[in-house]
Amino acid sequence: MVQIDNETLYKMFSQLMERFDKVDNTLERMNRQKTVLDGDTLLDNYDMCTLLGITKRTLARYRQKKLVTYYMIDGRTYYKSSEVKDFLNRRGKSGGL
Repeated sequence: MVQIDNETLYKMFSQLMERFDKVDNTLERMNRQKTVLDGDTLLDNYDMCTLLGITKRTLARYRQKKLVTYYMIDGRTYYKSSEVKDFLNRRGKSGGL
């Protein structure tokens, strides 16, 4: 059996707690970013694909053709819910894409 002195154990727990704090801060930041941009709820790629019933590739084509407005935040793609509603209205009125 390996013996660990109290000082070593304390250092190990301190390092572990620091890592947990970093993960917690990162998750909080991501949740704040995803929740609101300019007072509007944000959707990610998964949300959009589920909502529209399309694949990630089709969504990428929509972005490429500038059919949907998107925002890049920390390397991730988001969509404002109000703009998604506008897109859905246009899509419904035009009989689809």
